[in-house]
Amino acid sequence: MKVHDALWGALLMLFAGALFVHVQGFPAMQGQSVGPSALPGALAVGLFVCGAILLVRGLRARSRAGAGAARWIELPEWFASSPQVLGMAVLVGVNLLYVFAVDRLGFIVTGVIYLAALMWVLRVRLSRALPIAVVMTLLIHYAFYKLLKVPLPWGVLQSIAW
Repeated sequence: MKVHDALWGALLMLFAGALFVHVQGFPAMQGQSVGPSALPGALAVGLFVCGAILLVRGLRARSRAGAGAARWIELPEWFASSPQVLGMAVLVGVNLLYVFAVDRLGFIVTGVIYLAALMWVLRVRLSRALPIAVVMTLLIHYAFYKLLKVPLPWGVLQSIAW
């Protein structure tokens, strides 16, 4: 998807403004003239300037090309193809599932669903996708939970946590 530079510039300016307002609430450090809001505040100013440059250049290019020539948002060619749209929808869906359900269901259950759904979209047979999803999820869980000591949620499998 192509979004016009003027829109990106406006969004960047809005984000920079919100960031600048937010960091002003950071507490000051005693004995320091520069507090924790200095660096994020400077970055917000820089982002605002970059957004303004994008906005101005985008509007100039649009006026030179004529209003009908440049669209604000242009969808990619693959957007008209059902398999690619389904794949994108499943990708977004499994990521949302992970974010909102991993604490309740646990990493292992969510991981198996996640990997199996992605393999299903890639047309891997279910008889092959499910065992691969289970084994890979268990390997990933072992690597992060045991080796790297990352506390992953157990969810519904809390009773068999190792």
